[in-house]
Amino acid sequence: MSPLKYWMTVICTLFIAIGAASGQEVKNVFVEVGGRVSFQPTSINPYVSSILWKQRDGESVVKAIEWDAEDGVFIPNKNFNNITTLNKETGQITITNLTVERSGLYTIDINHKEEEQRFKLEVLPPVPKPVIKIEIKVNPDAVYLICEFSETIIWKNSTGGTLQGSPQSPKGEFIKVEKQGNPDFFYTCTLENALRNSTSDPVYERDLFKDTQLEKGAAKRNDGGSPWIVPTVIILILILAPIILYKVWEKFHKIVHDNFKDTPCIGAILKRLDGKNSEDIQSVEESTKMTINVDAQPGGESTVNGDPQPGGEPNGEEEKQEDDKQNEILLDGGESETPNSQDVKM
Repeated sequence: MSPLKYWMTVICTLFIAIGAASGQEVKNVFVEVGGRVSFQPTSINPYVSSILWKQRDGESVVKAIEWDAEDGVFIPNKNFNNITTLNKETGQITITNLTVERSGLYTIDINHKEEEQRFKLEVLPPVPKPVIKIEIKVNPDAVYLICEFSETIIWKNSTGGTLQGSPQSPKGEFIKVEKQGNPDFFYTCTLENALRNSTSDPVYERDLFKDTQLEKGAAKRNDGGSPWIVPTVIILILILAPIILYKVWEKFHKIVHDNFKDTPCIGAILKRLDGKNSEDIQSVEESTKMTINVDAQPGGESTVNGDPQPGGEPNGEEEKQEDDKQNEILLDGGESETPNSQDVKM
């Protein structure tokens, strides 16, 4: 060992021994961000001319607040301004609205002499509620659960057992879980610091291995039936509703028939719904276009398309046929007599 290393070791050992012999004690104090803290020496001399509180963080030393009999209270560092007070009677320092930067070792000098009592303050941020991330790799029967936080992490399963996590880069831990065959089996991640803890929502096996037959069976039991029932019913309603309206609502029937009867697909469906083929439909359409001509005759009698109606008189065509018939008789007999010719001769 070189002489320099030897003497360095001796000096460090002496400092440790002196510190232990002096009885210096360090009190650890944990406070959440935004909180307040007070430090007070165990005893103070009856006559005090000066008090000085210092914050030590590594090699840097910052004066937090000081008081002397001549100048009174003075806060030399702006980081402690408006948040630090001092009781000159008891020597107590109070710091409010704490931030992480106020963490460190606090010492007090009374009458320019450092006291043995020390306070190590650690200001901690609030513990958030963790969220478990799920990562699936090659093996479908195993997944990785990740908890990405800086606090102490505790993994547990539904049986209450604690699981050993592995470091996760850049921060946090992960665990590898395998299928247990129980859809209600779950895992949780708990964050913990010196003040409090917070636990994540449970992650169930049925959410980790959704493609397994076990999960399908559990989902069917939980949902009370097939997930296709509701969509199927909705589709049937959308199909049947227009058909029913077409069959029972005359106005809807006419609108649909007039607009879609000539389309290739819908037209064929409409023909089937009407129960007619194309020829029948065309015949019906033509028959509706025919007009019936009704002519009023003297005496209230009528003819339809020139045909005599019951109780009516012959039309002009029949009278012409009768005259032609009488002319033929005259030509054949040379002379004709009227039905009353005998009466004339008498």
